Amino acid sequence: MEKILIGKIVNVVGLKGELKVYCYTDRKERFEELEQIWLEDRTYSIQRARYQGNVAILKLRGIDDRNQAEAQKNKGVYIEEADLERLPEGTYYVRDLIGTAVSDETGKPLGSLSDVIQNSAQDLYEVKTGEGKKILIPAVKEFILDIDMERKSMKVKLPEGLLDL
Repeated sequence: MEKILIGKIVNVVGLKGELKVYCYTDRKERFEELEQIWLEDRTYSIQRARYQGNVAILKLRGIDDRNQAEAQKNKGVYIEEADLERLPEGTYYVRDLIGTAVSDETGKPLGSLSDVIQNSAQDLYEVKTGEGKKILIPAVKEFILDIDMERKSMKVKLPEGLLDL
């Protein structure tokens, strides 16, 4: 069973054991649909979830006071792979894209996908070339021509002038 990291405990709230979780997912409300989560190597049932800005505040069964909650700070929050949501066709989890071989529209190899940067207007695919350089390609249809997850390959059209520097 593979566990997927979806957040991190960053603080506690109040005296009754609530945990403040910084979410790595784009939908923090996901905690309402889960029955349990893992904190490192132990499972906990979710009693209650509420939200404050971009964090989830969780009350977990078995963590009933501030001291118990404080002991959880900085731990990773995980779900089981079976709990991952099914994605619409043509969308992928970042973890599945990492390592994908990237080539240009002529078939010339560019490198492999090393990261997906998600804090801009649109996602950016970071491609690490064989020479160790990094290329950022906007993850939009204009530039991403094809993704074949079975072959772990991606064909892209490079923005004009990107490699001319």
